Amino acid sequence: MKLALSVVVLIVVLIALITVFVKGCSTEAFVLDYEKMIFLDAEALAEGGIGEKYSCDVAPALSQYVSTTADINETFDTSNGSYVVESQGQTYVIFSPGMDISEGQNWGNAMFALFDIVNCQLRESDYEFYAINGGNDLGGMFLTHDIYMQATKEYKNRSDWSYLPKLEHPWYGQPHDK
Repeated sequence: MKLALSVVVLIVVLIALITVFVKGCSTEAFVLDYEKMIFLDAEALAEGGIGEKYSCDVAPALSQYVSTTADINETFDTSNGSYVVESQGQTYVIFSPGMDISEGQNWGNAMFALFDIVNCQLRESDYEFYAINGGNDLGGMFLTHDIYMQATKEYKNRSDWSYLPKLEHPWYGQPHDK
């Protein structure tokens, strides 16, 4: 009876040790918390939606990282076909008369403007506002540099990487394999 009890105790202890070891050596892949992603849609931004998206969705999240959020002023003139955004002393031309927007430059300009406005406010923070995807699937997420680096190591497909938008047509900073 004592031998059977000793064997049972030994088995329980071994199972407990194996469980602790397996949990400590987790092979679970790192993934970004997409529940925290703010959906933006570059087309909607380019069609006069920067101010609304900023005030309704981005600024409330941004207020977790800065004491005061900046104001945005938009000038949307349908008579001459222009859309200009101003914030923190910067002027962002989303589109204007004579600008070729056939290849989505207005979408890229709008995306860059919003992310630049937010990231200028985060200069003293450990966080930056990173873009996820692009076009109609554009989203944004507040990440530290360490989390960004961890995600780039984990996600093998460069198009899955988050990125800081740049005012460079046609990719606007989005990683790609071409």
